Amino acid sequence: MRRSIRLPRRDFLATIALPALIPSGVLAAEGRPGANERLVVGHIGVGGMGNVHLANMLQFQQEGKAQVAAVCDVDEGRLAAAVKRAGAGVEPCRDYRYLLERADIDAVLIATPDHWHGVQTVHACQSGKHVYVEKPACVTIDEGRAMVAAAREHNRAVQVGAQGRTGWGAYYTCRAIRNGIVGRVDRVTCWHYENPVDANPVPDSEPPAQLDWDLWLGPLRWRPYNARYAPGVFRWLLESGGGQIRDRGAHQFSTILWCMDADRQTAFTVEATGTPPQRGLWDCPVRMKATYQFQNPDWTLIWEQPGDKVGKTEFGNVFWGERGRLILEWEGAYRGAEPEAVNFQVPPGGYEPPRTNEYPDFNMNHKADWLRAIRDGDHRPAVDIEIGYRTAALCVLGNLSYLLGRKLTWDGERVVGDDQANRLLAPPQRHPYQV
Repeated sequence: MRRSIRLPRRDFLATIALPALIPSGVLAAEGRPGANERLVVGHIGVGGMGNVHLANMLQFQQEGKAQVAAVCDVDEGRLAAAVKRAGAGVEPCRDYRYLLERADIDAVLIATPDHWHGVQTVHACQSGKHVYVEKPACVTIDEGRAMVAAAREHNRAVQVGAQGRTGWGAYYTCRAIRNGIVGRVDRVTCWHYENPVDANPVPDSEPPAQLDWDLWLGPLRWRPYNARYAPGVFRWLLESGGGQIRDRGAHQFSTILWCMDADRQTAFTVEATGTPPQRGLWDCPVRMKATYQFQNPDWTLIWEQPGDKVGKTEFGNVFWGERGRLILEWEGAYRGAEPEAVNFQVPPGGYEPPRTNEYPDFNMNHKADWLRAIRDGDHRPAVDIEIGYRTAALCVLGNLSYLLGRKLTWDGERVVGDDQANRLLAPPQRHPYQV
C-alpha cells in the first residue's frame, strides 16, 4: 500500500534546514491537551514492539483518552497490516517526516530500529510532539545528548520504553533495596545468555520490494541489503543494535539504577572484555563481561553473558548486600519480585517508590505515566529521556571499552584522557538523516 506523497522528496529536502529537518511553519502550537481532550498520536515503526504500542494506544482510544491518527513504516507489508488494525481514518506514510508535518498530532510513539531513535526523537521534539521512544534511547553518546537537549528546549515529555520501572517486580525490589532489606549493597551482578553467531552467512542481495532500504538505513552508513541485517536481526551488529548489553542491558540497568538510587551517579569506570564471533556478518561479542565501578557511594555493577545463572529464568540480576542477597529476574516487569521483597515491610518514614497503577498491564501503565506527564505538565515521566540516555550510556561505553580493549574513565560527559575514545562518541551520520 503505497501512499501518494504530497511533495517530491528532493523538493521536500530542499525546503528544510539541517539539522532540524522540519520547516518552522509546521511546529505545533505550544501547550498541552486539556484534561478532557484526547491526545492525537502517530506511530513511527509498527513491527515488533510497535505492534504492542499500537494495541495499547487503541485501548486508550476506546477509553476516549487518545486518537490514533497516523502510522508510519518503511515496510509496506507492516504498514498495510497496521492500517488495517488501526481502522478507518488512519493515515499511512513511509517517511516519518510527513507524519511530523501534521500540526494536529500531539505525540508520537517511536519503535524503529535503535539507530533511528535519536534522530526521530529530536525531530519530533522540534516539531512540537511529545515522544514515547523505545529503548535503548540512543546508539551514540552525542545522540543521547541531542535528545535530552531537544526535549528540554521544546518542553516535551519524552518517555523511554524501559517499562521495568512501572512493573511490580521492580517496584517491590526497589522498595526493599532502598529500605535496607540486605543492608548496604556494594555489588550488583547480571547474567544473560550469549549473543548469537551468524552460523549460515548469506550474500548481499536486492532488498525486498516492499522495503524502502534507504529509509531503513537512515543515519547509518550506506551498505547493501543483507537478510542477516534486517529487519529484526540488526540487533547483532555493533553499529546498529549493540547486542544483548544494549538491548536487555538497557532494561536491567535502568531498573538497577532505580533500585540503587543511582540515576545521578553519572561518572564511572568501565572495563569490558569479550569473545568475537569467528564467522558471519554479526560482530557483537558472543561472550562478554563488563565491569562498572561507581564512587560516592562506592559500588560495582557487572554485566556478564552468560555469567552465573542464579535465578530460574534466562536473565536477571542479583543485589549483593552486607546482610545477604536479593534476586530480580528479567528487569522486574515480565517477572515478579522475590517473595521476601514483596512481603517486606517499609519502616516508618521509609522510601516508597512512585509507580503508576491504573492498569493490570505494565505496558499500559508505562504509557499512562507518559500521558499524565503530557496532560499535567508538572512532572517528568518515569523513564525521562535523561534517565534513558544515562542508562544507554552504560551500554554504549561498555561496547566501546570492548572494542578498544581498555578500561575507560567516564566523568559524565567525556572519557578522561582518551582522545580516540572521545572521537567515537559521535560517529558521522549519513546525510540527510542527521541530528
